[in-house]
Amino acid sequence: MSRALILIGPPGAGKGTQAKRLMDRLRIPQISTGDMLRAARAAGTPLGLQARKFMDSGALVPDEIVIGLIDERLREPDCSSGFMLDGFPRTLPQAQALDALLGKLGRKLDAVVLIEVDEEPLVARLSGRRTSKVDGRIYHVVTDPPPPGVEVFQREDDREEVIRERLAVYRRQTEPVIGHYDEQGLVRRIDGSGSVDEVTARIDRAL
Repeated sequence: MSRALILIGPPGAGKGTQAKRLMDRLRIPQISTGDMLRAARAAGTPLGLQARKFMDSGALVPDEIVIGLIDERLREPDCSSGFMLDGFPRTLPQAQALDALLGKLGRKLDAVVLIEVDEEPLVARLSGRRTSKVDGRIYHVVTDPPPPGVEVFQREDDREEVIRERLAVYRRQTEPVIGHYDEQGLVRRIDGSGSVDEVTARIDRAL
């Protein structure tokens, strides 16, 4: 199986579940830029302190800081046999910067795993989610309804109009990235419909 991967997929495509399975099977670390930024900020590293200024003000962290953090992360021992980038790159300039970084490190990508799901099933999947007011557990009005008496609410992010906007942003940002990696022959398109196990099996076959 490939060991240097990027995992891409729209909100609600089940990317997080598949990422965990890939990590366990390939024994490679998942590099999430969100987790990495929070860890660097907490550790007070030079790049973390730069990132904190943007994060505390609610602004996007500049690409050069994120690339710097990825550079540091890929040099750690647990990345020697591979890695999986999750949530990065989101834009074409980020993809181009990542290419340059990997070239500098003498490393290359094996595959870009793209989990694809049509918009309407995604909207139904996400807009049906409800969160318990007591313990934060996530239910779904169709596939996993809350037990009688359990008070739930719909998060703002799970409202249909918000979901459709998130999907539109994803498409605008990601299509150029997919095209970039298509030109390199790296994209593995995965049908994200069906059960979790079915999607896992498709990823295994593609890799």
